[in-house]
Amino acid sequence: MATPTKNTPMYYPWHHFVLLPLAFLIAGYAITRYIKVAGEDDQIARLWFTVAALAIIGLGVLVMLRQHYALQLQDRICRLEVRQRYFEVSGQRFAPLEKQLTLKQILSLRLVGDAELPALAQAAATEKLSPKDIQARITDFQFDTMRV
Repeated sequence: MATPTKNTPMYYPWHHFVLLPLAFLIAGYAITRYIKVAGEDDQIARLWFTVAALAIIGLGVLVMLRQHYALQLQDRICRLEVRQRYFEVSGQRFAPLEKQLTLKQILSLRLVGDAELPALAQAAATEKLSPKDIQARITDFQFDTMRV
């Protein structure tokens, strides 16, 4: 198997090649049509205003989908952070515990100080603690002011 020589960008075909271009086309066309009939008080003007408004809203939703991608990436980084911290303080891999924990539990464990991380992670996995229960047991909070 050949080793890749460069990192190629990832595309989500429905988003990048179908929905987004189509939304731009529809929004552009609807706005152009509305501009031609703007100021008139008839059904055609109201119809094109409605189509233009819906097209702009749809385009906004598609653009906001980028935020969803960023949050998924941030969640992935948070998992890696807990894995690294757990390994650094306990000398053991986090993977066996991670399989038993939800993302919300792992995000709650990010707030734990290094000294209590291994014990609380074990307790969260074995006792199936909720994120609120995990936070209630924390004595040394490490607040995260950079999470979006």
